[in-house]
Amino acid sequence: MTNQKTVQKPKNIFKKLPIQKAFTLLEPGPVVMVTTADGGRQNILTISWTMVIDFTPRFAFMTGNWNHSYKAIEKTGECVIAIPAVDLAKKTVQIGSCSGAETDKFEKFKLTPLKAENVTAPLIKECYANIECRVIDHIKKHNIFILDGLTAWVNGNLAEKRCFHAVGDGRFIADGEIINHRGIMLLKLPKGV
Repeated sequence: MTNQKTVQKPKNIFKKLPIQKAFTLLEPGPVVMVTTADGGRQNILTISWTMVIDFTPRFAFMTGNWNHSYKAIEKTGECVIAIPAVDLAKKTVQIGSCSGAETDKFEKFKLTPLKAENVTAPLIKECYANIECRVIDHIKKHNIFILDGLTAWVNGNLAEKRCFHAVGDGRFIADGEIINHRGIMLLKLPKGV
């Protein structure tokens, strides 16, 4: 047990943030576009609440029935997580600001759907990476979909590869400098990573 002394009150160092804004401190990243296909109709959904669950290709994201793609994901049990680079940031946010119920987002935003290998949802050609996924669980109480990644694609030909992350209040942060501490973590990483 360590003997800790409180030197100053937090108010002397920190400014209080309203608790309803605390999520902006932990907002995950990167911002992604999720594609779906239901009855031949393709759609794109922008999401910033994603999560890696394990070193295995298992992921999660949160969305609800307020989004047009929700029913397609629930019905088909599949989707593609498309990861845009920072050069698509404005377009990605615009995609998230309109409904697929009234808009063909591929056409409106001039994005190219590509045939996936294992799911009917399309890849997005202009994105840095695409992950074909199958839904393995749906935690309805929290609108969380748990996904197994089936196939991952990376477009090495793109000049821009930096992702961007939502702060949660309409601002975004682009990836910057890469800090390499791989040597420290080597024994903790799974083979092949």
